[in-house]
Amino acid sequence: MELKLSFKDYNEALKQNKLLGLRCKQCNAITVPPKIACGGCASTDMDIVQLSGKGSIQTFTTVFVPPEGREPEAPYIIVLVELDEGPWLMGNLVGVDPNKVTMEIVGKRVMMGHAVFPGDKYSAGEEARPVFSLEA
Repeated sequence: MELKLSFKDYNEALKQNKLLGLRCKQCNAITVPPKIACGGCASTDMDIVQLSGKGSIQTFTTVFVPPEGREPEAPYIIVLVELDEGPWLMGNLVGVDPNKVTMEIVGKRVMMGHAVFPGDKYSAGEEARPVFSLEA
């Protein structure tokens, strides 16, 4: 079975601050990051769509003890964002002090950018990931 949107293509688009997802032709649900089947109905009949990258923070966590190889980055904030188009996407939050973040951040509007993270012994190499910042 052929992937409509490969992780490589998704990753390359992120490096250009473009967020690509898949819209299901059966139920109209949007899946992001790319998967082989729709998260709503399991159909494989999907089209590639570009998403705005804007949404609202639904929850967050602050990482003080990072995984091996990411020690220099700690502490950092990971947020789960409900995108305006519907799907939820996880990414780092920048521009907010991880030592001072509170529950008041939940519900705040954010916009997506990206950061490129180096590979480690557990990954397939360098990859871009969503990074969110508060909307002005």
